[in-house]
Amino acid sequence: MKKVAFYTLGCKLNFSETSTISRQFEDRGYQKVEFSDQPDIFIINTCSVTDNADKKCRKIVREAKKISPSSFVAIVGCYAQLKPVEISGIEGVDAVLGAAEKFRMFDYLDEFVPKENPQVFATEIREANSFHASHSHGDRTRTFLKVQDGCNYGCAFCTIPLARGKSRSDTIRQLVDQAGEIAAAGSREIVLTGVNIGDFGIQDGKRKEKFIDLIRALDQVEGIDRYRISSIEPNLLTEEIIQYVARSKRFVPHFHLPLQSGSDKILTAMNRRYLTSLYRERVAQIKATMPDCCIGVDVIVGFPGETEEDFLETYRFLNELDVSYLHVFTYSERPNTAASHMESPVPQNERNRRSKMLRGLSEKKRRAFYQTQLGKTRNVLFEADIENGMMHGFTENYVRVQAKYDPILVHEVKTVKLSEINAAGLMEVEEPEMIFAHPLIK
Repeated sequence: MKKVAFYTLGCKLNFSETSTISRQFEDRGYQKVEFSDQPDIFIINTCSVTDNADKKCRKIVREAKKISPSSFVAIVGCYAQLKPVEISGIEGVDAVLGAAEKFRMFDYLDEFVPKENPQVFATEIREANSFHASHSHGDRTRTFLKVQDGCNYGCAFCTIPLARGKSRSDTIRQLVDQAGEIAAAGSREIVLTGVNIGDFGIQDGKRKEKFIDLIRALDQVEGIDRYRISSIEPNLLTEEIIQYVARSKRFVPHFHLPLQSGSDKILTAMNRRYLTSLYRERVAQIKATMPDCCIGVDVIVGFPGETEEDFLETYRFLNELDVSYLHVFTYSERPNTAASHMESPVPQNERNRRSKMLRGLSEKKRRAFYQTQLGKTRNVLFEADIENGMMHGFTENYVRVQAKYDPILVHEVKTVKLSEINAAGLMEVEEPEMIFAHPLIK
C-alpha cells in the first residue's frame, strides 16, 4: 500500500478541494499519512494570491524531497494553473496539473513514479468550466463546503479568474444532499466556501439559482448546529440575505466583507463594484438587525497610486466603522493583472509600514468588539486543540473562547457566560458554573 501526503496553501476553498482529492486516493487503496511520515507521494495544493505563496510552494517541495528523496511530487491548484512550465522546472517536481485536470489526476497519471522529465497537464483556463463538488473531511468540529468556484469579476489586482476560470456553482439539491452527509458524519458546523459565493447559481453558463435560496434550503437540514458564510462581496450581500440570517435557526451572526480600500479613488482603480458609501450602508444594515454580529474586513495596502492621503482615508474610514477585525494584505504585483502595469508603485517599505498600522488597528477593533460581549451568554463550539491544559472554541459571533480542558466538551456546543479578556486577547468564561445544557443538545 503506497502512502500519500497532502499539503495545502491558501484559502478554505483549497482545503475543501484537497480533502476531496485525498478521498479519491483513499478510495483507490492508498494510505493517507502525515507529511513527515516518509510518504511515497506528495500532493501540494497551491495558492498564488501573493508572491509569498509562490515561494512557499518551492520551499515545501524542497522539504518533501528531504523527507522522501525518491517520492513522487505533484503540484495542483492556482499556482499550477498560472505557471505550469515554471513549476515543472522546480527541482523535485514530477507532475503539474491545472484547474481542469486536478480532480482527474488518475486519468492523467497511470503511476506515481518519478520520471526523467516532469509531466505537465494544464490546459487553457477556459477549459475549467465544470463544477467539482468538494468538502473537507475528518474534522467533527467544522467542515468547509464548496458551493461556488471561479469569478466573473475583473478586479485589477486579482489572478483568481486566470487561475480558476468563470463563475460556476453546484445545484441547491446536491448541496443539501452533501450537507446531510456532513451532518451524518458528525460535523457540527459548515462553512460555505467559494471564490465569490454571493454569485452562486450559475450553471452551464446561465444563472439558474440564487444564494438566498441556497441558504434557505440549507437552513432546513437537520443535524447541523451552525452555518457560517466565509466571505461575500458587499454588493452581493442584499438586505434580504441580512434579514434572513438575522432570523435563521442555524446561520450565525458573522459576516466577512471584503473592502480592499476605504478610498473611492483606489476602489475605482481596483475595478471594485461598489464605493465606500455602499459598504458603510451594508455594515449599518447588519448592525441594525444584529447588534452583536461580528464583521470581518479584507483590506489591501500599497496598491499602485495609493498616496499617503489615500491610505489615511482608508484608516479613518475603518476606524470609524463598526467592524470587528481586519485581514490586512500587502499589495504584491501579480503577472497578467491590470494593476501590474499601473504607474506610481508604492515603495515596499511604505507598504510594510501601512500594513503594520492597519494590523494595529485590527487588534484594537477586535478587543473593542470583545469588550461589548463581556457578561453576555453565548453558545461555544469547542474544538480539539488542547494546549497547556486549555481548550478553545468560537461563539456563534466568532469570539474565540478559552476554557479549562474537559474531554466531554470536545466537538460540543455549550452555553457559557463570557467573563473576561485574558492577556493573550482570548475570552475566558466563568468558573465553575460556566457550562449549561445547550437547548439544541438532547
